[in-house]
Amino acid sequence: MARYIFVTGGVVSSLGKGLSSASLAYLLQSRGFKVRIRKLDPYLNVDPGTMSPFQHGEVFVTDDGAETDLDLGHYERFSGISAKKSDNITTGRIYNDVLKKERKGKYLGKTVQVIPHITDRIKEFIKDDVSKEDFVICEIGGTIGDIESLPFVEAIRQFSNDVGKKNTMFIHLTLVPYMKASDEIKTKPTQHSVKELRSIGIQPDIIICRSERPIPYEQRKKISLFCNVDIKNVIETVDVKTIYEAPISFYKEKLDRQVLDYFKIKSRNNVNLNPWKKITKNVLNNKKFVDIAIIGKYVNLKDAYKSLDEALTHGGIANNIKVNLVRIESDKLKVLDIKKKLKNISGILIPGGFGKRGTEGKIAAINYARKNKIPFLGICFGMQMAIIEFARNQLNIKKATSSEFGPGGNAIIGLINEWNKDGVMIKGTNKELGGTMRLGLYEARLKDNSLIKKIYNSKSIKERHRHRYEVNINYKDKFEKKGMIFSALSPDKKLPEIIELKNHPWFIGVQFHPEFKSRPLAPHPLFSSFIKAAKNHK
Repeated sequence: MARYIFVTGGVVSSLGKGLSSASLAYLLQSRGFKVRIRKLDPYLNVDPGTMSPFQHGEVFVTDDGAETDLDLGHYERFSGISAKKSDNITTGRIYNDVLKKERKGKYLGKTVQVIPHITDRIKEFIKDDVSKEDFVICEIGGTIGDIESLPFVEAIRQFSNDVGKKNTMFIHLTLVPYMKASDEIKTKPTQHSVKELRSIGIQPDIIICRSERPIPYEQRKKISLFCNVDIKNVIETVDVKTIYEAPISFYKEKLDRQVLDYFKIKSRNNVNLNPWKKITKNVLNNKKFVDIAIIGKYVNLKDAYKSLDEALTHGGIANNIKVNLVRIESDKLKVLDIKKKLKNISGILIPGGFGKRGTEGKIAAINYARKNKIPFLGICFGMQMAIIEFARNQLNIKKATSSEFGPGGNAIIGLINEWNKDGVMIKGTNKELGGTMRLGLYEARLKDNSLIKKIYNSKSIKERHRHRYEVNINYKDKFEKKGMIFSALSPDKKLPEIIELKNHPWFIGVQFHPEFKSRPLAPHPLFSSFIKAAKNHK
């Protein structure tokens, strides 16, 4: 039977529950166990697909087409396990499922309530699609005390009773702040957070204390005493210089050892931290660097391009060079400023996005990259902007645009309402925004003698998509006559998946999101090649 580890957070949000869960998953895997990681999000949206990056950060996409929380990206990057739809659920989806059942009369006329109907549905999710896993780590989003997360906390309390305390563990992550004025580390917020957790029926088995500096033994002893947790289970996590230090830090604190001792399980293997030590050394100590410009609408928000930032770092790891990210807001980028802002840049990247705002800045930057032979990577929306730039300036289609930007102009990028997995277009009237895109893993066939085929070293690839608009295949011949090659198409040859320029050292646009499949221990070939080209350009 699987053992269930529930990770909650207290005091403040964004403490690193996802990173802690992912690090623990790696350590348990390294010890020879099969692990699954899940996220329970307390917000009422059915999924984060319609939420602005300013609200929620990036939307991470799984192979099977789920739009999920960005923490699932951490899970995948650290554990190497591809997440599924069954690994992320929101309060919105829970209520949606229950209300659909109620409308169909599935509750036989009973009054539908939070307990037992909502909590029962949460418990179903926790144990769903679990077969041979040794451990299931469930992260509860939000902060203890939030009204939104109460049903989830109640559900995990019940779940522990249902499957037995010996098969469940509660880990609580809190902030232990340092007060500069009095030169003291304060344990009171942690005490109050644990008190709040205990008031709703959960006694934590391990407390992870996040702090900006080491926590003295006396303070840890105080937390142990007032929170009723053995001192060896009061785990310290001091702010790290790079997230890739996290598994090393938790191993030193014996987090995985304490988990196994709690469940009375013996380790099967020794933990191998050499890959993380190598990566940490590369990221922190490498004197060589390359400047990559990310030109987008959400560059001021750290989490908006989380997977992309990490994938570029992975590309640097593969090339033994540090990647310095230069973030440029596309809607403030003027044509006259481009030369000055991109003067010392060795590579330009236009990420995914939606909407017209900032497009002219992106198009101008692409034009600069194309003309000045600067390595360029366009992802999803970035590829579409490269198509529009080329159409306007090389094909002389001056009003080339996307129907996403409204009526008028020559829409060489068009709207697709619904798709099935065979790539057959179905014209629908569905005006809902959520779940109406081409989502998840799709195949692309690569063209012989193309740069992209050399990069992947394969005839076909499968990558994750998240977009609603497609490049019009009818323009293919016109583009190729002018030197922009459609170097990968969907299996039915109706959808352009990758474009590249003939007379350019490295200019590639992809309709998918390769960043979602990049791992620190297995960098994505596209990012490795892009950083290599930028390194050579420098």
